[in-house]
Amino acid sequence: MAVLEPEVIQAEKKAGGNGTITIVKLLAPPELAGKCDMYAKVILPPTTSIGDHVHKGNTETYHILSGRALYNDNGKKVEIGPGVTTFCPDGETHGIANASKTDNLVFMALIIKND
Repeated sequence: MAVLEPEVIQAEKKAGGNGTITIVKLLAPPELAGKCDMYAKVILPPTTSIGDHVHKGNTETYHILSGRALYNDNGKKVEIGPGVTTFCPDGETHGIANASKTDNLVFMALIIKND
């Protein structure tokens, strides 16, 4: 068993979004073995977001752990919460914003490369 030390990144205006978010990369490139671009816990404080962006050559899944999110699925905006999983296929667009003015939005993000 390996106990890994996560890399913590503060990202400002991610994909054109608002504010500064925290990305806790749980696995590094050696563990991802070239199959994934990222496996991380993402924290969006109130009023922050990840801007709308298109996935090219990969897919992305979010799994909401806590908080409320406004999720943009190719222009269709829906409010989601804990236990909800989203999937953005290659070539499609998504974005996510914290829908709360008081609580953090916390979710897992997995980006899988297409072969």
